[in-house]
Amino acid sequence: MLKRRGKPGLSSVSKFGVALGRAHDTVSPIGRTIRQNAPTKGARHNRGLRLTAATDNGFVVFDRVQKSYDGETLVVKDLNLSIGKGEFLTMLGPSGSGKTTCLMMLAGFETATHGEILLDGKPINNIPPHKRGIGMVFQNYALFPHMTVAENLAFPLEVRKFGKAEREEKVSRALEMVQMGAFGGRRPAQLSGGQQQRIALARALVFEPDLVLMDEPLGALDKQLREHMQFEITRLAHNLRITTVYVTHDQTEALTMSDRVAVFNDGRIQQLDAPDVLYEQPVNSFVAQFIGENNTLMGTVKEIKNGVALVELDDGEVIDAKPVNVKRPGDRTLVSIRPERVEINKDRLSPNAHLIHAEVLEFIYMGDIYRTRLRVAGNEDFVIKTRNAHDQRRMKPGEHIEIGWLPEDCRALDAPE
Repeated sequence: MLKRRGKPGLSSVSKFGVALGRAHDTVSPIGRTIRQNAPTKGARHNRGLRLTAATDNGFVVFDRVQKSYDGETLVVKDLNLSIGKGEFLTMLGPSGSGKTTCLMMLAGFETATHGEILLDGKPINNIPPHKRGIGMVFQNYALFPHMTVAENLAFPLEVRKFGKAEREEKVSRALEMVQMGAFGGRRPAQLSGGQQQRIALARALVFEPDLVLMDEPLGALDKQLREHMQFEITRLAHNLRITTVYVTHDQTEALTMSDRVAVFNDGRIQQLDAPDVLYEQPVNSFVAQFIGENNTLMGTVKEIKNGVALVELDDGEVIDAKPVNVKRPGDRTLVSIRPERVEINKDRLSPNAHLIHAEVLEFIYMGDIYRTRLRVAGNEDFVIKTRNAHDQRRMKPGEHIEIGWLPEDCRALDAPE
């Protein structure tokens, strides 16, 4: 069994500074090919996960890419991924899932152990970072403190041998693009965190790259500024039609900003989909529990008929669910239901819907919604969300109610190992 180990070496910011300044050799690949297990059960294969260079025409392509730091442990396992021209794709996952390693391989700061990475149809495994024409933005903005804002933006242009007049024109245009035209003469220390972030973004865009990579660029900002910058980055990426690969562990960022999201875990993509599909239709228990707030209940499949699974929960209650990756009666399942999909109004449910008993434990006013915590089938963290409407009754702790849902909103997934 392969075990994960931490990755040594320079930080991404340090490597970025070297890449900006002068040419350097990329890391030599490990000589052996590491075989890997079959893809995780439930992973999707129909939207780019099993495409190869021979069959795919994506702008960015990972073709059967593997990565190991020690010759034994795979941190990226047989990755096949296609990213379209102008697409905003987010790599989302917990720490150690392989998402940042994939970004670093695409940037050229790490080298794939096995497989090929292509940019606009051309293999780039052996091309050094500074020759890939890729813009990068880090959480640590990597702005040079001894340079003014304008000089920071001009630096990548100088490296690329642009003339003075063209440099000045591009710097001016980039500053206006991020609404920082009046700040060219200031140094980074004279800027707020949000302003520094804008300058880092402008520097990544100033030489007009076809591809921009962003490694958790908003992690150091406060909540309000972070939300504002999410929309700023998305607006710029879409208006300029720049292909963007964005790495984060923040699910809200991923759902808000992306055309598609690749959810990583244990070195593999668990699901690749548009944000709404990812949220509403998780393909396995990991995705269901990782993306957004979610209620889960353990049970056993009793029957599957007409596209509906009859599930007996561990406390004996019976509910309806949509079978996703359960196949037959007797299968253990984790049932997934979003808080906003739970109904307390029986009139909104079909006449034959199964209702389940619940006890109110906590009722919280949150402005636009009420958040109610229930005890359901032995689970004391079952949450429902209801609108703050004039006709919405307030529930009290200790009150016993019945809840239900539409079968298509409740998904019978694989039971966690």
